[in-house]
Amino acid sequence: MANFLSKILSFGSDKELKEYRRITDEVNALEPRFHAMSDEELSGQTAVFRERYQDGETLDDLLPEAFAAVREASLRTVGMRHFDVQIIGAIALHRGTIAEMKTGEGKTLVSTLAGYLNAIPGEGVHIVTVNDYLAKRDSEWMGRIYRFMGMKVGLLQNGMKLSLKKPAYEADVTYGTNSEFGFDYLRDNMVTRSDMRVQRGHHYAIVDEADSILIDEARTPLIISGAGTKSASTYKDFARAVRGLTPDVDFEMDEAKHTIAATDDGLKKIERALGIDDIYADASGQLVNHLQQALKAQYMFHRDQQYVVTDGEVKIVDEFTGRIMEGRRYSEGLHQAIEAKEGVIVREENQTLATITLQNYFLMYDKLSGMTGTAMTEDSEFREVYHIPVQVIPPNKPVIRVDHDDLVYRSIEAKFNAVAEDVAVRHANGQPCLVGTVSIENSERLSRILDKRGIKHNVLNAKFHEREAQIVAQAGREGAVTIATNMAGRGTDILLGGNPDLIAEDILRQRDIDPAEATPEQRADALAEAKKTCSAEREHVVAAGGLCVIGTERHESRRIDNQLRGRSGRQGDPGETQFYLSLEDDLMRLFGGDRMDKISDMMVKTGMPDDQPIQAKMVTKAVESAQRKVEEVNFAMRKNVLDYDNVMNTQRQVIYEERNKILDGKDLMAHIDEVTYDTVQRKVEEFCPESASSEEWDVRGLMRWLSELTGSKELPEVSDDADQGEVMETVDKFVDACFAAKAERIGEKPMHMLSSQVMLRVIDTRWMSYLQEMDYLKTGIGLRGFGQRDPLVEYKSEAYAAFSELVNTMYEDFLRTILRIEVVDRPAPAPAAPDAEPAELRGAQYSGPSEVDGDQGSRRMPAAPKAPGMPLAPQGKNPGAEKPRTYRKSDDPDPYANVGRNEPCPCGSGKKFKNCHGRNR
Repeated sequence: MANFLSKILSFGSDKELKEYRRITDEVNALEPRFHAMSDEELSGQTAVFRERYQDGETLDDLLPEAFAAVREASLRTVGMRHFDVQIIGAIALHRGTIAEMKTGEGKTLVSTLAGYLNAIPGEGVHIVTVNDYLAKRDSEWMGRIYRFMGMKVGLLQNGMKLSLKKPAYEADVTYGTNSEFGFDYLRDNMVTRSDMRVQRGHHYAIVDEADSILIDEARTPLIISGAGTKSASTYKDFARAVRGLTPDVDFEMDEAKHTIAATDDGLKKIERALGIDDIYADASGQLVNHLQQALKAQYMFHRDQQYVVTDGEVKIVDEFTGRIMEGRRYSEGLHQAIEAKEGVIVREENQTLATITLQNYFLMYDKLSGMTGTAMTEDSEFREVYHIPVQVIPPNKPVIRVDHDDLVYRSIEAKFNAVAEDVAVRHANGQPCLVGTVSIENSERLSRILDKRGIKHNVLNAKFHEREAQIVAQAGREGAVTIATNMAGRGTDILLGGNPDLIAEDILRQRDIDPAEATPEQRADALAEAKKTCSAEREHVVAAGGLCVIGTERHESRRIDNQLRGRSGRQGDPGETQFYLSLEDDLMRLFGGDRMDKISDMMVKTGMPDDQPIQAKMVTKAVESAQRKVEEVNFAMRKNVLDYDNVMNTQRQVIYEERNKILDGKDLMAHIDEVTYDTVQRKVEEFCPESASSEEWDVRGLMRWLSELTGSKELPEVSDDADQGEVMETVDKFVDACFAAKAERIGEKPMHMLSSQVMLRVIDTRWMSYLQEMDYLKTGIGLRGFGQRDPLVEYKSEAYAAFSELVNTMYEDFLRTILRIEVVDRPAPAPAAPDAEPAELRGAQYSGPSEVDGDQGSRRMPAAPKAPGMPLAPQGKNPGAEKPRTYRKSDDPDPYANVGRNEPCPCGSGKKFKNCHGRNR
């Protein structure tokens, strides 16, 4: 159905291609004009374009000339001239679509055209890559084109100092990974000073490998988290309690849908082991969550498949790339449950401080585009979620690769032996082989088989992106055998005969010359030798049939299989692809259905030996049908994550918008009267409802609340015959008076700055509590389905109520804090640096969130740096608040001037100062 809709929606794409070709002809016609320009004239075009844009011309008006200028700059700087199809691809990017361009078509170069054009307004262009290595490589490589044209290029890297990030974002074009951009957005909404923000808006983004970033990785939200509750022992208890349970008796598991639940019998066993009467009696839902995560960890997550254990640490393996996801942790306690299962140190669980899905992050951009080798299978999702279509860009040269039908074996062992035999034959003929696997475990298994046969090969462990790219780049050399997870090395071109630039570096090393220190003559000599070697090897490889891509298993997604296939046959090269499957593969076992059962029965009845495969269209269709089922399940999971995040997305925008207004100088003092009145009105209506008689009012309770709010013991009198309006007016005037007295005592400017810092602290504290509440709610909300209630509807309802409470009480918390804190003097520090905090707050202290820790899709990163603020000290009893610090000035004639309210009075009475000589101060 999705494919049918995609075809309908894709009608008219040919018309767009015709338009794109017409524009490309315009660019080609301009080529002689820009070719005739000097370097100075060409680089000066950026200023010309910007002036014309300011004068009212649109980017579409400037497109032909801008593209022609960049094409010429590319030829002069990196020696590459954009093909016509690359111009077409860039037009598609500029129009805000996903450009599907086959592997080897030069997508990295395509991005420079659309990136440059959209950087002309000066609002910043973000180019998003799948890893730090590619971000660095492309920023240096393609950055030469931008810099030649007078534009600045910025680079984001994991672990980069915040002081370096702001200049990176201020550049015209900024390269970085999706998580780096997303986490910086979240961090910007946790800072306590406007100059600590690094991003400057979301104007235009080009997402490289868009299917990987916008589809595959979008299942997991980005989370910044901090220290939460300590429950390591609980995880260990649950890990022990769920061991040794019997499948289908003690628990029911659906691997296809990634669900697991204990049966009644299993639940009783677990409760006995834990010494708990009823896990579900826990009102907080935390024990239920512990149970769920322990079951998942024990029976659905397996070592060396979904995760590895290295140096006593559990590390996630990306299911799509096979890479180790350094610094990432599964959320909702699953990571801790796996640590408890594996017997390694259980790191304490964390509290969510800020979170957003990748979908909602990228939807913030004014214009979003992407490029990838495979996108049409996800066209409907791109349209539904991101509101952008897919445009297929024709290849520069026709694809002549041969894609063989799948070979299906009865057992996994027979399949791997057949793969090894095929590799051995091709290797002996000098044909390079790239073997794709779906897991690290399978890569190592095949590697051991090839070792026994004495076949030299490379295995990508996917831990070091740069080394990974070098290995993949040489996968096209004569007789090369490379084993890699299906997606490893994305973004790196495989040239038949090898990559001469990288071979030249190896030649220099063999000559004991550091490539970074080589002279131009040494580099040119090595490159000439490398090109000669590559040219000779290319002839042999082409004669042997080109690169052969061998898949050892079909991936859950057809798109990822197509990505693997696309590594072969680039730019009209010859090539072959062959997939080897077995009836024991997870995809066949879980999703194959009746067709697979029939195939298995046929193989048994006909007595086919294990090493004899089936190769038929029926099998291929059955596999693709299974893949479509998985794609539907995965889309439903991504949609579910997005649906739940959408509930709080508007709320997040409200909170972040309010924070930014305060950071940008919103005058809270100007709104204090209405804030006070709203707070008082809500509490008076609660204690003295109009629906009740005045005799039934809880005036004493109202006064207790007022005392607790203001810290004052001297409260206003409320007459017995007062109506609700009069009570409201009396209380409102009293709070106003308390605030005015505080403002007068502190001073107008410090009070203004104090108000901002207090409000930020209140917003952050309440928002974090709200996120924690939503985390717990989300964990158990699925159970509402058993009561014939839609969990999402229930979640929306409760989230709305919780957020309403947050908004209603936020300003009450603000008033309570600001009326009950003291501001104390501190000794004047040394002269401040130019970018230090204002003099009014210099030396003051504000306690920000502690260092945060990571979850799956999240990262361990420093919290917002400590910001200027005020020491917060209680005037009345306020558990958990900071104790007041006291400072004395030696030249102060008043012996009581700097005595803390809770310190012993200097007169020697033995009483606290606030109850003695400080009573009337």
